Amino acid sequence: MKLLVVEDEPKTGEYLQRGLTEAGFIVDLAKNGLDGYHLAMTEPYDLVILDVMLPDVDGWRIVQSLREAQKAVPVLFLTARDSVADRVKGLEMGADDYLVKPFAFSELLARVRTLLRRGSGVVLQDRLTVADLVLDLPRRTASRGGRKLVLTSKEFALLEFLARRRGEVLPRSLIASQIWDINFNSDSNVIDVAIRRLRAKVDDGFDHKLILTVRGVGYVLDDAGPEEGAA
Repeated sequence: MKLLVVEDEPKTGEYLQRGLTEAGFIVDLAKNGLDGYHLAMTEPYDLVILDVMLPDVDGWRIVQSLREAQKAVPVLFLTARDSVADRVKGLEMGADDYLVKPFAFSELLARVRTLLRRGSGVVLQDRLTVADLVLDLPRRTASRGGRKLVLTSKEFALLEFLARRRGEVLPRSLIASQIWDINFNSDSNVIDVAIRRLRAKVDDGFDHKLILTVRGVGYVLDDAGPEEGAA
């Protein structure tokens, strides 16, 4: 799922982007109101986390514009303004929730997941299963055949991306943009190295391999059988 964070305080913005990315979301960060307004109006997001006190276009105006444009994306206000009047104003203008700074990241993450469940009308999966591979999404852990896999946060995000699109051959360029938020350089072996390390943790010691290579195209996570055209 794709989130937009609009926050002008650099440390807070980077903290939110890093934490939410590690929690498995794709996160865009806008560092001022104008950029946030443009992204929120033109890009498809599942949730917007919006600071109220921005130096150019404040959060009130952004959420008002979104609602006037009939955009139903859930909005979580994040602000140091903690008066009842401010909270009521934010909710009446169309925000879906209101979290006061300073905050615990665990609470913000819980509110994000609640808003996403409510906004999509779909219960978010707690687990992804492919053959004997199990991903526990809330805990960000994985196991195969009952054996725990020791993964970095980036490896888990990569494995989750593959599992959510199981059976689909994913080009290196797509993996690069979705997991590393970079443009793919054909001269770089970053993706191949990451897949190789992940495959060693997921497939080594098992006769049935799940992470498959489609030569010249990309990678796929599937339990259909032995890979074809593998390097």
